[in-house]
Amino acid sequence: MAGRGCGGDCGPGRANEDNARFLLLGALLALYLLGGAAVFSALERPHERQARQRWEERLAGFGRRHNLSRDALRGFLRHFEEAAAAGVRVDGARPRWDFPGAFYFVGTVVSTIGFGMATPATVGGKVFLIGYGLLGCSSTLLFFNLFLERLITGIAHVTRWCGARRPGRRAGRRARSPAGGAAGKPSVRVVLLALGAASLALCCGAAALYAAAEGWGYLDALYFCFVAFSTIGFGDLVSGQQARYDGQGLYRVANFVLLLSGVCCLYSLFNVVSILVRQAVNWALGRAAGAGCRRGRGRGGPPRRNAVGPGRVRSGARGAAEADGSSGARRLSGEMVSMKDLLAANKASLAALQKQLSEAASGRPRRASTPPADDEFSGGVGAFAVMNGRLAETSAGS
Repeated sequence: MAGRGCGGDCGPGRANEDNARFLLLGALLALYLLGGAAVFSALERPHERQARQRWEERLAGFGRRHNLSRDALRGFLRHFEEAAAAGVRVDGARPRWDFPGAFYFVGTVVSTIGFGMATPATVGGKVFLIGYGLLGCSSTLLFFNLFLERLITGIAHVTRWCGARRPGRRAGRRARSPAGGAAGKPSVRVVLLALGAASLALCCGAAALYAAAEGWGYLDALYFCFVAFSTIGFGDLVSGQQARYDGQGLYRVANFVLLLSGVCCLYSLFNVVSILVRQAVNWALGRAAGAGCRRGRGRGGPPRRNAVGPGRVRSGARGAAEADGSSGARRLSGEMVSMKDLLAANKASLAALQKQLSEAASGRPRRASTPPADDEFSGGVGAFAVMNGRLAETSAGS
């Protein structure tokens, strides 16, 4: 990051980097939301106005034909909406709260899809949902993380096997994979490619099944697959709501398996894409910090007096060089420097030197204090930590 690009002279600390990353990502998300809202408003608002205009015309015509007032007609429609929300349908759909319907409902709860076509109406059902959803959603997220671990392990085995079968590989030599990672350790591109191909194949195959079973168009079925598998769950299209299907038992099992597999794949894909977003944010912060360092080191600026900073030492100058233990490149300027400023500027290097001398005198081995270099999966919590731990294990086995 910035500290590496500037030699540690002007880069912010770790906390400042995290804060800058958080603020930049928050600003980008806000812009992303504003842009998405503008696009959807431009696309959907005209259709909404036309639908409302058609409805008002039909409502007025129905009231004139049957001699019904507007208030009486609207009151009847409110009762109909309440009945539809409770699961009463006029098209002969199956009951929502029989055992298969309840099983479908709890599946949408623990997977956090939440279509909304069935919701508990009793006080006992609402209270039970709070505790049931808390435990169920937590357990399902743990299952998704374990699925992600197994997936990375499988990709690592395939990568290691392909690397072992490559001709001309020497024994005991760590070969570099074409994707940029060490043999046996899949890179972000490999995991992204595998998850993207699996998710695309699953969505396309499931869309074909739903289009045939539900009577939807293929594009609508593909739209439903993404909305359901990504746990967005609008509820405008919901599978398995008809009263009868051809091969009903087999279709319900296939529907459950497809929903579970799709949520697992897209959950893992979102986590890998979020790593790429994190890398892009880090790159943008690094470029911004590098530009700030170059401006700070620009020529023509008046030097600060009585300051310790990077600079060239004239040959023959007396007492003008003092190496910095942290970067190895900091030197005293050619001006007179007070001892107080010198000690303040080299406080970190003096502390490190005292520690080394103390350890050498006591005979204790000196521990390496340099943190390991970050790789593509390092750091993070949640799914980031899962990936980091699993990739560390697979790389150690190679």
